[in-house]
Amino acid sequence: MCGKAASPGGLARWTCGMLACFALVTVATEVAGWHRYQVLLALALKRSDEGEALVRADMWFGNLTGWWQATFLATMLLFILWLDSMRSLADTVWPQGQRRHRAWVLFGWLVPLGQLFIPKMFINDLWAAAQPAMRRRRGNPLLTIWWLTVLAAGAWATDGYSALKQAATAGEARQALRHVMLSDGLRIGAAALTIAVVWRLSGLLHHAKDSEASADAHSS
Repeated sequence: MCGKAASPGGLARWTCGMLACFALVTVATEVAGWHRYQVLLALALKRSDEGEALVRADMWFGNLTGWWQATFLATMLLFILWLDSMRSLADTVWPQGQRRHRAWVLFGWLVPLGQLFIPKMFINDLWAAAQPAMRRRRGNPLLTIWWLTVLAAGAWATDGYSALKQAATAGEARQALRHVMLSDGLRIGAAALTIAVVWRLSGLLHHAKDSEASADAHSS
């Protein structure tokens, strides 16, 4: 059982809003990718009037991919700022339980191999700090499902876009687009789960901090 949750705070709301924008842009990119796939399929069936349609499809897919990349960077920036703010709260509630220096809020996403487990370890410690002292434990099914989805989305996205850039034929491009569209679906799921994690963890940690402050006031 989790503790009670308070208001998640303004930064959490901004982060969730940016995640929702990221998901919407990803949906738009998915639609553009599907349209491009259909145009490539029509070309394979020797429809001679699809050349101009392919140019337009490539333009829309390329433009939306650029917007998706910009939205992703903005989302990651807000998410890291949110993580840092949560670490500040955790340091007031349960500082001895935070196993990583707060610099890993940023570097945990950048260090090869460390990317696979450091961010999850960081989140686990924050989650434990948000729980009542007698029931603290690191990890939660929500966090596990979220992290596995994030890892799957990242792996599929890298492979899909790499294959799309290297595609030399329409058939290879279609296969790569199928890969990209699957990764888009995973990214949408990852964004939705991240919103759930941000909202829940923010509320729990704010409640834990308020309870700590109230207990200190009563003891003094």
